[in-house]
Amino acid sequence: MTKFLPTLESVRKHEVPDWFHDAKFGIFIHWGLFSVPAFAPSGKGENLKILAKEGWTAYYAHNPYAEWYLNTMKIPGSPTQKYHVNTYGENFSYDDFVPKFNEAIKKWNPDEWSELFKKIGAKYVVLVTKHSDSFLLWPSKYPNPKRENYSASRDIVGELTKAIKERGMRMGLYYCSGLDWTFTETPIRDIVDEITTTPNTKEYIELMTSHWHELIDVYKPSIIWNDVGYPLDDNPAKLFAYFYNKISEGVINDRWLQVSKFLSKFAKTKIGRKIVSWYVKRLFLTKGMVTPNPPHCDFTTPEYSSYSDIVEKKWEANRGLGTSFGYNKTEKTENYLTIEELIRTFVDIVSKNGNILLNVGPEANGTIPEVQKICVLGLGKWLETNGQAIFGTRPWIRAEGKTTEGIEVRFTQKADKLFVFLLDSPKGSTITISSFIVSKEAKMRWLGYDALVDWIQKGGDLTIDVPKTLAKSPVYTISITPKPPN
Repeated sequence: MTKFLPTLESVRKHEVPDWFHDAKFGIFIHWGLFSVPAFAPSGKGENLKILAKEGWTAYYAHNPYAEWYLNTMKIPGSPTQKYHVNTYGENFSYDDFVPKFNEAIKKWNPDEWSELFKKIGAKYVVLVTKHSDSFLLWPSKYPNPKRENYSASRDIVGELTKAIKERGMRMGLYYCSGLDWTFTETPIRDIVDEITTTPNTKEYIELMTSHWHELIDVYKPSIIWNDVGYPLDDNPAKLFAYFYNKISEGVINDRWLQVSKFLSKFAKTKIGRKIVSWYVKRLFLTKGMVTPNPPHCDFTTPEYSSYSDIVEKKWEANRGLGTSFGYNKTEKTENYLTIEELIRTFVDIVSKNGNILLNVGPEANGTIPEVQKICVLGLGKWLETNGQAIFGTRPWIRAEGKTTEGIEVRFTQKADKLFVFLLDSPKGSTITISSFIVSKEAKMRWLGYDALVDWIQKGGDLTIDVPKTLAKSPVYTISITPKPPN
């Protein structure tokens, strides 16, 4: 096994293992103190829509992420602050949710979660172990010096890791190194606040490093998933090498941005704040919520966004089923993805070399809301028939196509097969894919149907017969063997 050194030059030689390329589908879990109030304003839609229409001030004051409750409740006049005061009173602190959460989690059954995730076809699970509020979901030997008894009364990380691994799935652990609202209590009101408030003290770095090592040593995750950024005065390559040398097939995400002292100082000036705010807004609205120039990663993590074409670097789209990651009881059914939207989004991501990390946000007692269960079960049902065209595949020479009647088409490949996905229902007895030439020996089959179907090449276009008994589906898949020559 390769021995990695604590340098970027060394860790950048790490190769993404096949299991992560093959997996395609992971489950993200945001669960913590924020699951008790379970509130965020949801009327303005996804956060990028808020940013586009109203700018950074509204983006934070009307943050639809329930897991940001502690920050948003501190912003004067925000809907979350009003909700908190009206519901719990002015003297009720965020820390007062600790006993409520610890009482609620007595009802949690990790086996029920694991059975569901296995049933729907997920290959890995990433659990939030510590979000920006600093509350821990495991009994750490390194308690927070700013708070007493600031952890779950059960070893949630350990219990879920055991249940997930017993069912043949891989486990990943999320930890937010870039924000800790017990070390920096001033609320974040714009993007400059967010990128310049990463704690950088010796005390914080020692605590954070101890937590990361403990999570790796005790729970042996296949993925370490950092968020927001990383303290400037620490060397992330030390952690990367430590992880790779412990977990031979481990993978690391991209959110390790370290903001230089110069940029931090400049961003806090009047002109600097304007320039940085403009730049990041433009980046998010044109490229999606991405981390620019991370020091190292095995995969990138666009949030509530995707890519328009095949990306050579492995990536993982992450999003909630609604507009929040943490459970938000104010969200209505129309705030959630439909099963059709979810499946089409998933297929598009996979065709472009991505995985999907799909979030579920449980209630405080561990119950996964019914609207979320219905959605993921719908995806799982579709995968029962079409999973062979998803798992273990790779992108083809192009991701997208279109039929002559305007139906969007996506492609994946595996061994000698090409899989063609139709993102809508055919209207007639045939479909014709534009600019698509296959081998004369090609055999074609619609997944879910045993019989081969007839086809004909008409110049550069391919016409394929549609089964007479084609059942309704959000996405249809056709296998072609052998796959067309490049």
